[in-house]
Amino acid sequence: MKHLLVTACVVLLVSALSPAQNADKPKEYSSFDLTAIDKSVDPCNDFYHYACGTWLKNNPIPPDQSSWGRFNELHERNQTILRSILDKQSAADPNRDATNQRIGDYYYSCMDEASIEAKGTAPVKPYIDRIDAVKDKSEIPAVLGGLHQSGANVFFGFGSQPDFKDSKVEIATADQGGLSLPDRDYYFEKDAKSVEQREKLEKHIAKTFELYGESPAKAATDAKTVMKVETDLAKGALNRTDQRDPTKVYHKMSVDDLQKLSPAFAWNQYFATIHPPSLDSLNVAVPDFVKAMNDVIADNDLDTVKVYLKWQTLRGASPMLPKAFVEEDFDFYGRTLRGAKELRPRWKRCVQYTDNDLGEALGQAYVAEAFPPAAKARTLQMVHELEAALKQDITELSWMTPETKKQALEKLSRIDNKIGYPDKWRDYSSLNIVRGDAIGNSVRANRFEFNRQLGKIGKPVDRNEWGMTPPTVNAYYNPLENNVNFPAGILQPPFYDQKADDAVNFGGVGMVIGHELTHGFDDEGSQFDADGNLKNWWTPKDKEQFDTLEQCFVNEYDSFVVVDDVHIKGKLTLGENTADNGGLRIAHMALLDVLGTTPLKETDGYTPEQRFFISYGQIWCQNQTPQAARLQALSNEHSGPQYRVNGVVANSPDFAKAFGCKEGSPMVRKPACRVW
Repeated sequence: MKHLLVTACVVLLVSALSPAQNADKPKEYSSFDLTAIDKSVDPCNDFYHYACGTWLKNNPIPPDQSSWGRFNELHERNQTILRSILDKQSAADPNRDATNQRIGDYYYSCMDEASIEAKGTAPVKPYIDRIDAVKDKSEIPAVLGGLHQSGANVFFGFGSQPDFKDSKVEIATADQGGLSLPDRDYYFEKDAKSVEQREKLEKHIAKTFELYGESPAKAATDAKTVMKVETDLAKGALNRTDQRDPTKVYHKMSVDDLQKLSPAFAWNQYFATIHPPSLDSLNVAVPDFVKAMNDVIADNDLDTVKVYLKWQTLRGASPMLPKAFVEEDFDFYGRTLRGAKELRPRWKRCVQYTDNDLGEALGQAYVAEAFPPAAKARTLQMVHELEAALKQDITELSWMTPETKKQALEKLSRIDNKIGYPDKWRDYSSLNIVRGDAIGNSVRANRFEFNRQLGKIGKPVDRNEWGMTPPTVNAYYNPLENNVNFPAGILQPPFYDQKADDAVNFGGVGMVIGHELTHGFDDEGSQFDADGNLKNWWTPKDKEQFDTLEQCFVNEYDSFVVVDDVHIKGKLTLGENTADNGGLRIAHMALLDVLGTTPLKETDGYTPEQRFFISYGQIWCQNQTPQAARLQALSNEHSGPQYRVNGVVANSPDFAKAFGCKEGSPMVRKPACRVW
């Protein structure tokens, strides 16, 4: 369920196709940076600026970024490694194996701006012509099916997922989609900034239509049409906060019942186009959105619907179209929404596209270069150490009854650990990558992935499959599979460093591990049992107490003002805040267990526990544009970096003890929030 193409691509001369030996060498970063610390700040007053203050002053946001932090540093380092791999494989060497041919030719084609400019809008014209050729609304489902196969984000997304109530089986799912703004609330907020962003989106849509050849007058009219359609769709959509509640996005029903929800849309024609396995039932994530889609189709004339289809097609294709489209796409999504000043160099975008579309092919080479077996073994050992700490934490909880503790410990004992990369690499043999056909390669990759997802329907869930590529600087917990996933890309400095001591590594990747484990027991994960099924395993008394403890986090983070009058949304960020607080606590518990058998001495004037907390603080060092900070606060389930540090340590008596913080200090919250 991807867009026709990924996000905005940038323009760079083809001469930038440099050989591997001329590519920048990946920069090395330390996991514990003494030079980042600002000792003029009292750690008990503002720990984030104590741990990161000098780093923040010395690391302004690059013009092609909207934020710059330690995650970005590592992402850039990984991209440099990937660029070196892709530069080497992009040469037309007949001796390349099939895997290297695919990643090399995909990257070469993306970098070949001369060919992209020469083709103009021809690659997207067949899709626009197909929409223009529609003579009756009855044809819309078939056209939509073709657009979805190509990756266009039109009306809704369709794919597969584990059944929430029977998580061992994959079922079909239809979810809300087809909106151009980050969240449904962006269409309705009346503050000046929201109004301005909608006005700029409308101008962006009009400009894109003009670039495709429409007159300014028609483009302006069509842009208003798109805004009206998307606003009507958004009325039926869930906002980001509600989408986090599994009970609000699970509505299993028969295909006949789905058809009754939307009589103006012939689902049998849609299915006849995309060819899923035989469907008796599916999850309709947001029924009200399907109703809103039905009303858009039923209540508007055919031309209105066609204008919307064309916009979403052009929007998705823009990154691989000529320079004018790329720059226009960036102007809204990069400059207006995020505050970036310049497009990123094309090679960075093309590396990212290759990773998006061929991640497990590219990931094989990345793992061979950047993730030795020793790193995988040590990470797995740390996971077990964190699991032992969480087991102790649950066992000692004063607020949970033995009956619920038994269920929690059972769930913890059955969490599977996936470290670094898949045991079995994805087979891309059916994906044809054509040298010199950038947009065609992306469309075929989207079609490959769309069909791969459809192919899962009705089959057992493959719990060995990964949802992130190996070079990704991130990690995740999957509640439907009850497993934690740590890609090789994040198991690097500053998060994990083989040369650093345990105090530093437990504050970095140890906290990341603890964070993901805690997700199994946050407000969302706690609704799934050890098998990954949506099932209540709590006693009523314990659930009531859990909700009360969680509300403390909601209230705490609601109070944080990010920019202007924009606050963090405590309910939207509740899961991440719970995981941050719980993750740091159990990482510290695990460190103390290790120090009990392998003591560490004071280093550089800091005790092991102080280095643990500083290491934690420093992984979140980040500068943000005001636009990026606002976007994150309004539509992202993660709190901003400053609050992921200060909001957490203020709840930690271990932190207060390590730095001698007295009651009444800003970093000593009363009452402290704690669930796990």
